[in-house]
Amino acid sequence: MSRARFAAPLLIALLAGCSILPKAETPRIYTLPAAPGARPAASAATPVSWSLRIASPNAPRALDNARIAVVPEANTITVYAGARWADSVPHLVRDRFADAFRDSGRVSAISTDDSNLGADVELGGSLAAFQTEYVGGAPEVVIRFDAILASTRKHQIVASRRFEVHEPVSGKEVPQVVEAFGRAMDKVSRDVVSWTLASREQEHR
Repeated sequence: MSRARFAAPLLIALLAGCSILPKAETPRIYTLPAAPGARPAASAATPVSWSLRIASPNAPRALDNARIAVVPEANTITVYAGARWADSVPHLVRDRFADAFRDSGRVSAISTDDSNLGADVELGGSLAAFQTEYVGGAPEVVIRFDAILASTRKHQIVASRRFEVHEPVSGKEVPQVVEAFGRAMDKVSRDVVSWTLASREQEHR
């Protein structure tokens, strides 16, 4: 009986001690910024008559998540500790493309694969890189997107192209890295919008 009386308080004390262990650090959540002045004013050109659906790009497992990827050396990929994107990388890219098309003023009927609405044209593809890489000890953001433009009515590819941007980072802290991602994504988005519009115009000549 005496052993039981002493064992119970000891067990309670041990369990209570577990509550004072340090808690896991809450990660800092980052949105993908738009660089100041990067978005052009809506174009005065005549809006197109076709509708556009933007699909989330395919991505390797290392990028298909909300972690902020970094390649510190060749053939090695890791992530910034304690930092996350506000959404998965493919969704961030898709939504930035949608914003860029809206800002262009040329395409008024825009949807994404979230809604799965019908559209004349679908923009999709694969995201081969969305990370920070170190070149000569200096970090730079690398985005590599293999775009595919398809006619949904004809069920065929209209055009395809690789887009690649290397954007220097002004430092090595995560907020500086995030700002560089925003600048790089703005450049890719502008190029994708211009290419999509040109590809459709060429198709109908």
